[in-house]
Amino acid sequence: MPTEDDRNEVVLVGRLSAPPMARELPSGDVLVSFRLVVARSPDRRRRPERAPTVDTLDCAAWRRDVHRVVSRLVPGDVVEVEGSLRRRFWRVGAGAASRSEVEVTRVRRVASAG
Repeated sequence: MPTEDDRNEVVLVGRLSAPPMARELPSGDVLVSFRLVVARSPDRRRRPERAPTVDTLDCAAWRRDVHRVVSRLVPGDVVEVEGSLRRRFWRVGAGAASRSEVEVTRVRRVASAG
């Protein structure tokens, strides 16, 4: 049971890795998805010689106002994304599959590609 102290808030700053993709679902809803590449802070205590690593995170936008902003983004743009972490489930063959993604409620361009 959730309490007042429970929070699910995500704020990321990273680069768009590919053009956003819009698709209409059987329900008629439109989903705009994109991937964000976010560099991890280096952990110099463990392996100081190691190059920084990145995470590629799936992002999904359901709101029209977010669709408009995302549709103007191009690969390489640096963006700030706000939202919450969600886990989606769907059926594949005889089983089920799932993945975690950021459900975006706000996005803004921080810097243009190039």
